[in-house]
Amino acid sequence: MMGDAATAFFEKTYEEATNLLVEARDYIAIEEPADLDQMIASDRLRLTRETTRLTARLTTIMAWLLARKAVLAGELTQAEAARPPYVLERNKTLADGDPAAYDDLPQLLSDLMARSHRLYVRVTRLDELVQSGIGAQPPRFFS
Repeated sequence: MMGDAATAFFEKTYEEATNLLVEARDYIAIEEPADLDQMIASDRLRLTRETTRLTARLTTIMAWLLARKAVLAGELTQAEAARPPYVLERNKTLADGDPAAYDDLPQLLSDLMARSHRLYVRVTRLDELVQSGIGAQPPRFFS
């Protein structure tokens, strides 16, 4: 079982991801159409590419966090969660996060991109901790 501090940290990360996912959904549903209407075709394409990156990043984060919750609940073993489809997807598209690249995006999207990137980096580190414990003692973070 996880210690209280580790449980609180994990729950805080899960809550942050959930809140960010809701904010992204609200942006895409409400703000993005108005932003797109004000842009030329090449900028619309870029905005669409970045909202797709945002969605993919957040979906990947949530999938990993839900798999970790399943491990904690005893629904998956550590070994099962270390194999596809439960492993954290890592690729350049998800990891790319130069804040300067977001400067010319609408402010709300720029903020969502930066925050989702920081969260992705943090979850990647957590995944490395978990993966380092597979086949040995589970890491204390998840024990």
